[in-house]
Amino acid sequence: MPINITMPALSPTMEEGNLAKWLVKEGDKVSSGDVIAEIETDKATMEVEAVDEGTVGKIVVPEGSQGVKVNELIAVLLEDGEDASAIDTSGGGKSDADSGAKDSGSKPEKGDAASAPAGDEKVPSVPGSSSSIEVGAKAATDPVPAPKTSDGGRIFASPLARRLAQLNGLDLKALSGSGPHGRIIKRDIEAALESGTGKAAAKDAEAPKAAAASAPAKGQSAEQVLGLFDKDSYELVPHDGMRKTIAKRLTESKQTIPHFYVSVDCELDALLALRAQLNDAAARDKDGKPAYKLSVNDMTIKALALALRDVPMANVSWTDDNMVVHKHADVGVAVAIPGGLITPIIRRAEEKPLSVVSNEMKDLGKRAKERKLKPDEYQGGTTAVSNMGMMGVKNFSAVVNPPHATILAVGAGEKRPVVKDGELAVATVMSVTLSTDHRCVDGALGAELLAAFKGYIENPMSMLV
Repeated sequence: MPINITMPALSPTMEEGNLAKWLVKEGDKVSSGDVIAEIETDKATMEVEAVDEGTVGKIVVPEGSQGVKVNELIAVLLEDGEDASAIDTSGGGKSDADSGAKDSGSKPEKGDAASAPAGDEKVPSVPGSSSSIEVGAKAATDPVPAPKTSDGGRIFASPLARRLAQLNGLDLKALSGSGPHGRIIKRDIEAALESGTGKAAAKDAEAPKAAAASAPAKGQSAEQVLGLFDKDSYELVPHDGMRKTIAKRLTESKQTIPHFYVSVDCELDALLALRAQLNDAAARDKDGKPAYKLSVNDMTIKALALALRDVPMANVSWTDDNMVVHKHADVGVAVAIPGGLITPIIRRAEEKPLSVVSNEMKDLGKRAKERKLKPDEYQGGTTAVSNMGMMGVKNFSAVVNPPHATILAVGAGEKRPVVKDGELAVATVMSVTLSTDHRCVDGALGAELLAAFKGYIENPMSMLV
């Protein structure tokens, strides 16, 4: 039976993506693991691998297509012995991510897509099983998770049926399915609504409505803003996926996380001297290229990681039920890219030598600007560094990016007058500001963390021990 290939969810925040390039064409044979397409998300360009083998029967979404919704049908794979005549694209049905195992041989319900609630994507219907797509990180593609029975077994129901059940407060465990192999389908939900059965989940169904009612108000409408200006005095640039994601996450952060800020000045002269010595001592290859070249940013990352190791209760994440105390310092580093920023992560930074931190950061930064990072290279982390010193910024305050509880904003190192031993002197000084989530990092703890960081910066030899 033909196998549907649908747009995968490459990250938890992904709602749509751009199909940048097809690496196969209709008629090509593919095997499991073959790279078949490149998809652009709001953060990166990902290679997509096939998980089934067969022949590309039809490419439904052409390359270059923008805003392709997650779960939308993008191509059809034919199994051995099948030809293009097996593909039925006239039904207008919805691609079903769990339309059943290959042994079911069932077709999607004809009424599912036509009667779907607003927001469902209509795509050509193809009989047979559907194929998920394997990428660098696993991500659920169904908007409503598959329910379980009381003993942990799966309840088989179409995505539309699950969505309708959630919207109408129906408990799928109380329903019987009339679809293939007892699968619950749309008509079973309609029958339950008419008979009044399966209402045990009504309370749960109110949760999405309550969340929607309490959602923050959106910003000014385009009409409100544009009405203040002459029509020939501006041009409109649509928001891309990255800008929308940044706006959403940082708005949520400032609205839900109680921020507070702690700042200190760090003298850099000893660090700059050690940095020069270490760079001069780096081994070189036959072409004279050094094995590493440390930057102040590299040493800042290492110093923050070591400070978190020394002050473990600041290396945390907040949840409503628990404090998540992390065993390692995974330091994200903000990298500016066209249209926004991304935060690749140095994992276990407290354990790595400065040379390794430096080389990893250069590789991650390069691939970040090329939008080639994998989701596991920029998702998660326990803290972050945002360095605008190279742009001449003296000091600033950054916004905490959950699940982090802290972020360090780093300013430029500059010559300043200082008092040493009661006398005026000149030193290279860098101002840093720690933003913290006050729910889990209190003022004294934030100050302790920043004092530990300052100690490593001003006594940099301690980073080599």
